[in-house]
Amino acid sequence: MHAFDPALAAAVFELAAARLAADPPPLGGVPERLPDVAITASGLGGDAALERLREVLAGTTAIDHPRYLAFIPSAGTPAGALADLLISAYAVYGGSWLESAGAVQAENEALRWLADLAGFPAGAGGCFVPGGTHGNLSALHAARERVRAAGGTATRVAVSAEVHSSVRSMLRLMDAGTLELPGDRLTGAALASALEGAEGVFAVVATGGTTNLGQIDDLAGVGAVCRERGLWMHVDGAYGLAALCAPSVRDRFAGIELADSFIVDPHKWLFAPFDSCALVYREPQYGRAAHRQHASYLESLYADDAAFNPSDYGVHLTRRPRGLPFWFALAVHGTDAFTEAVERTLALTREAADEIRSRPELELLCEPELTVLVFRRRGWQAADYDRWATDLRQSGTAFVLPTVVDGEPVARIAIVNPATTIEDVKVILDRLSNRKSTDYGG
Repeated sequence: MHAFDPALAAAVFELAAARLAADPPPLGGVPERLPDVAITASGLGGDAALERLREVLAGTTAIDHPRYLAFIPSAGTPAGALADLLISAYAVYGGSWLESAGAVQAENEALRWLADLAGFPAGAGGCFVPGGTHGNLSALHAARERVRAAGGTATRVAVSAEVHSSVRSMLRLMDAGTLELPGDRLTGAALASALEGAEGVFAVVATGGTTNLGQIDDLAGVGAVCRERGLWMHVDGAYGLAALCAPSVRDRFAGIELADSFIVDPHKWLFAPFDSCALVYREPQYGRAAHRQHASYLESLYADDAAFNPSDYGVHLTRRPRGLPFWFALAVHGTDAFTEAVERTLALTREAADEIRSRPELELLCEPELTVLVFRRRGWQAADYDRWATDLRQSGTAFVLPTVVDGEPVARIAIVNPATTIEDVKVILDRLSNRKSTDYGG
């Protein structure tokens, strides 16, 4: 079973190369027929099992397709995907310095770039975790442990109505409550007012680009209040903080430098493969104090106190070096290429907003701060938006989904793929506007 099979390897590499070269990749979706049973007592052999794997992959949606504009998409680079493949081939454990110092050093270099973009001090650091949910949980646990270590009470976190669902979910997991602030955007003034007389608040979660509308909280105002009151400020920037590398919108994140921690998902708008969330602490010792695990067989990892163990900074012990593909893509292409790619999507979003405004049957609900566009088709109800989205998916044209704003069903597209063009957007809008388009192909 552990013998190397050159023929199977060649077939897999050929399949991977073909997928990476596809421009664009097939959008995919739910297949007409799911793969047959593959797990048997005697095995299928490499060729037959690979054919089943092809069928499995054919039944998935290409998140990196230029017309995948639902949720927050992804557009991983081929360089990142190749590094991801090598990580498995090398059997790298990424939890300790003792076992993977080279990989840890590389990950830390990528984290340093992000920390510098946020204006964090030289001692800042953290680790890569699977996604924003793990990142938010890890940061909030560190925040609570800091207060508890000082003898304080830590039972609640201040959040806005638009805070990401993962924050509420992780607070339930922590058996912690929320201090709810009204409005869809967290401001320093609202936070200061809500904190009057409030007890047990140990952290505040601000958002650097909400998922539904792409809005950015008042980071400077929130940061000032947190500094004044000694509260941990965590910024959930899983989507939006990627734009720190874009000069055209960098000023919208003023105040991020005041945070105690932040997250950003390279697998969203920084073109890394799934799954990768960068968690950065201003003072990493609080993360280590909260997360380091102790057992007789682990103590050898801590003999060198200067060793940097990523397992110490998040809710994990076993981990793959999931920041390495991101680091490799940065090394291959340079940070300027990332800036140019993000700026391209921002420029396209502005162009798409103008296109929506030019169509009298459509109405833009709010000016985009980043790359999320939310708009209505005049006279449409929820069923109309559902039919529109279903038609686009089933025809292989695009993957979009409606959303709800203030109780009203509306259309939403999110642009993070530099390969997406204004023509792609027009094809989608034409279907919504009941106009004919010359290109509905997948």
